[in-house]
Amino acid sequence: MKTYSVKPSEIKRDWFVVDAEDKILGRLATEIATILRGKHKPQFTPHMDTGDFVIVINAEKIRVTGKKLEKKIYYRHSGYLGGLKEESLEKVLKEKPEQAVMRAVKGMLPSNKLGRVMLKKLKVYAGEEHPHAAQDPKQLDIGA
Repeated sequence: MKTYSVKPSEIKRDWFVVDAEDKILGRLATEIATILRGKHKPQFTPHMDTGDFVIVINAEKIRVTGKKLEKKIYYRHSGYLGGLKEESLEKVLKEKPEQAVMRAVKGMLPSNKLGRVMLKKLKVYAGEEHPHAAQDPKQLDIGA
């Protein structure tokens, strides 16, 4: 038996639309990360980007369990002394709900160049509309 490794010319990318309304953030993010990596395909190769494009709509209507709205804190640092900024999940969902989904998925992808390339294939929108109708995306049903 020889080990099969997919060639870049053999990779076929599809477009999927995921409706995030009433979905739990973490469970949704794991399914999206799996599709972005390409682990749902038989020709999955860990060192190559074999994944598909994912469009997430209704990001403002996601749910979280427990007291995460108040207790989950996102941190970032400006690089200067005293430059640590923090925001709660509640504030992030109110002001920019796309960021909450992006950060959840980013944490489930590899932390290297390949992960950054995969994250570029994720398109997140707060409302129902998206500008990717020309790509003819398929509806993807992810369980609650």
